[in-house]
Amino acid sequence: MFDELSSKLSGALQRLTGRGVLSEDAVREGLREIRRILLEADVSFDLTRQFLERVQEKAVGQQIIKSVRPGQQLVKIVYDELVAMLGETQSPIAHASVPPTVILLVGLQGSGKTTTAGKLAKRLKLEQKAPFLVAADVYRPAAAEQLETLGKQVDVGVHREDGQQDVVALVKRGIEAAGRARARTVLVDTAGRLQIDEEMMRELTRLKAAVAPHEILLVADGMTGQDAVRIAQGFHDALGITGVILTKMDGDARGGAALSIYGVTKAPIKYVGVGERLEALEPFHPERMAGRILQQGDVLTLVEKAQATVDEKEAERLAKKATSKKGLDLQDFLGAMKQMQKLGPLKNVLGMLPGVNSQMLKNANVDDQKLKHVEAIVLSMTKAERADPDLMNGSRRMRVAKGAGRTVQEVNQLLSQFKQMQKVMKGAGKPGAKLPFGPRFPGR
Repeated sequence: MFDELSSKLSGALQRLTGRGVLSEDAVREGLREIRRILLEADVSFDLTRQFLERVQEKAVGQQIIKSVRPGQQLVKIVYDELVAMLGETQSPIAHASVPPTVILLVGLQGSGKTTTAGKLAKRLKLEQKAPFLVAADVYRPAAAEQLETLGKQVDVGVHREDGQQDVVALVKRGIEAAGRARARTVLVDTAGRLQIDEEMMRELTRLKAAVAPHEILLVADGMTGQDAVRIAQGFHDALGITGVILTKMDGDARGGAALSIYGVTKAPIKYVGVGERLEALEPFHPERMAGRILQQGDVLTLVEKAQATVDEKEAERLAKKATSKKGLDLQDFLGAMKQMQKLGPLKNVLGMLPGVNSQMLKNANVDDQKLKHVEAIVLSMTKAERADPDLMNGSRRMRVAKGAGRTVQEVNQLLSQFKQMQKVMKGAGKPGAKLPFGPRFPGR
């Protein structure tokens, strides 16, 4: 997420952190580069200018704090201003005191609105908010079928009416159906268009007046940059949106949309979509996102993801067995890999660790497909072979390689690395033992 923006912005700030004094000329030189970086990331020109004016005002003549370099103080100033630009504080969904809470999801075609409805329903279900879906897109072929499929995957109710053209009446009946189902939250998937038009806005305005939604959330494609900002402004002027969900933020998003939308509309970004899976929807925390952009990590989000997805009892069992005399076998190794995959793409997980930057990830050649290859190799073994890898002679290795569609060399490499890992984990379980490796953090 924001790989290019993050790399360039961090690089520009690092060149200033070594300076002994923050002179006005030094600050201006650094801010000129930051200005270019933000404009290349498709951030609004006016917002970029205002951002740099505030940073310069705070940075020039900044009182020196002992043990903190002036350049590091500038990083803190930039961080604070990024947080302000992104919305300052996290803005959760405002739930009604008397349910159901009605949420309209609006946006253009292709922004991922229907998929986002399914993702949000899954998240709200985990939060005990009893969601219910209403298929109000009566124009796009198979829109209702897609929403119903997502509803089945999430195990929530879906209201649809095939052939109905009166959207307002359909949604009213959908809310009544949600009430009968004792739902606490109603997500209305409205129709999109290829572009903003008067007919679309009139329909949404009538719907807003008829059902009085508690939230109107714009679903916008985060990869469209300033187009997303213009779309947000158009919807905000017509409907008064209460929040934004940015989709496709796991791709090559330049960051302009996320850094501009709040400043232009004052509508907070509530969630970001970071993948195709239904679990890939994260609450948007401005302070954490600013930390990610400046490559300071986001350990809190990583911990929350782990708590939500990792089986705690299974993790405890694996931890105890890893340091026991017997140690982990390949079946346990496979289970640990599956637990890890639940956290999402490995690149995203590593990117949340402090001190890990985009260049490190490129050099490490992180590839989730390799994990699939490892999984295929282990699954091609018998239970006895997974429990005792020493059984793996030449003919067995050849059979496993053929079954997994991989080479014998890859099987050999996996078994060798697994034996090394077993030795390290057993050694770590001894009193006073030290691991021969460890993460390197800045300043160590």
